Amino acid sequence: MKQPFIKKNRTFTLLRKYAWIYTIVVAFGGLWFPKLGLTVPLIILGLTLSSLFMGKYWCGNICAHGSLFDALLLPLSKNKAFPQILKNPYFIGFVFLFFGFNLSRRMLALQDFWGRASFWDQLGMIFVGTYLVVTVLGSLLGVFFAPRTWCTFCPMGTIQRVMHFLGEKTGINKNTNQVVTPKVDKCKACGLCSKACPAQLSPHEAFTEGKQFTHPECIKCSTCVYTCPTKILSYDKVLKYQPAEIPIPQIDIEEIPQKERKAS
Repeated sequence: MKQPFIKKNRTFTLLRKYAWIYTIVVAFGGLWFPKLGLTVPLIILGLTLSSLFMGKYWCGNICAHGSLFDALLLPLSKNKAFPQILKNPYFIGFVFLFFGFNLSRRMLALQDFWGRASFWDQLGMIFVGTYLVVTVLGSLLGVFFAPRTWCTFCPMGTIQRVMHFLGEKTGINKNTNQVVTPKVDKCKACGLCSKACPAQLSPHEAFTEGKQFTHPECIKCSTCVYTCPTKILSYDKVLKYQPAEIPIPQIDIEEIPQKERKAS
């Protein structure tokens, strides 16, 4: 999708407007109160379980860093295209392994402190430090490129991709995973939904064909729903067949009994 991208409101709930406060409290307040970092594993557990049933819904609606990017950084951002290198699968895999290795290494180093009063403070500080790095790096990328640049290679996003894949393959999410759905033959192909998409996807390409937008990177943030000038978008369960793919029965006239043909 070509530029220009446009800046549209992305915070449609109180949670999305103010969840960034949690990020600031943990990333900076945790430097003085390390136990605040002990809440981060609960966040990881929550996004892991939710993505099994709803894809990257957490990223677009609950994530505190996402709230920071959308509520505070959007007005300051240059809102340019994501650098292609950051979307490279090998780079994404490297970042995931790096964060995973570093986190595991630091946690294993704490085993000698088990049972001591300082153990929980030191464990919390590990997550505080990680949260601080994400906050600073994500904010810099958000200002110089686009607000959600960090999300293109976020390790938590990688976890959500894997869990969403498992949810689809096992069929667990067939009744819980909802996707943006257009009213058939109503899309005007204006492309505003794609220009406003925080993940810089191209949903209008599906909508113009009357299809649902089932891209696994969709964060289900509803920005396209609210941006659409004709208000034809809503959420619905994934259809077995998209409108353009509904199979039409093929009838071989030679297989119709001769009596039936004469009667018609």
